[in-house]
Amino acid sequence: MSLGDEHEASGGYGGTGQTRTRLPDGGGDPYGGARRGGRSSSRSLVTVVGVVVLLIAAIAFANRGGDDSSSSADSTDKPETSATAPSGQRPVRTTAAGIPSGFPQNRQGAESAAANYAVALVSADILKPARRTEIVRQIFVADKHASLEERFDRAYTKEFLNDIGLDENGDAREGQTYVSRTAPIGTKLTSYSATAVTAEVWCTGLYGTAGEKSTNPVTSDWFTMTLQLRWVNGDWKVESFAQKEGPAPVPGDNKASSADEMAKAVEEYGGFTYAR
Repeated sequence: MSLGDEHEASGGYGGTGQTRTRLPDGGGDPYGGARRGGRSSSRSLVTVVGVVVLLIAAIAFANRGGDDSSSSADSTDKPETSATAPSGQRPVRTTAAGIPSGFPQNRQGAESAAANYAVALVSADILKPARRTEIVRQIFVADKHASLEERFDRAYTKEFLNDIGLDENGDAREGQTYVSRTAPIGTKLTSYSATAVTAEVWCTGLYGTAGEKSTNPVTSDWFTMTLQLRWVNGDWKVESFAQKEGPAPVPGDNKASSADEMAKAVEEYGGFTYAR
């Protein structure tokens, strides 16, 4: 589920976007259907070979240079790496309300917090009233709690939830599984101080309802979330956030899975704690 194609809530903070609902084009399983045409098998083979070559080159490059001793002691705060390269910092070991917490007060900590908060903000749990309150109170600075809870409640009404196949508690109808899962691809800071940060998180995700009678089948999405973070009481918290589409790659040539396969995958594969 996406929090919106490109929006920012009024008042300069918050975001409460909408889930796109798509009707299937024809009868039968909306997840089935033939593989998209227009690409020859030779082209697919060339693409696969190219990706493998790039991966091998990347691994070789990553394993090179282990003898370089020029890195300084303050590399934790200013890594000499690209925006999406891992820092080597360990993930946090604590959680609150099921969300990672206790991020360090440095660049890596801010980016890790932003990545994990993006996952929570675009999760299926945000549509569950009781769980949504916990998420808001854990992620956001305290002076935004009341107003954001009200904004989310106004956005995710009973009518809205019904349109995407959920009841008033945010649960899917019998025989269906609602999916909204986000995976950060990379993070970067566009501004940083010891107490205030602007972080961008590039994400991909899945959203929709898996079920044979679903009119909102699970599809993929690419978006970038911008979060304003503030250092409060020993942790990074969100002060505001906004979201826009992309950057998105050219769609692949994968055959869509059945509704049962998609629902099973979501139930069996757990999520991660993300660290910069």
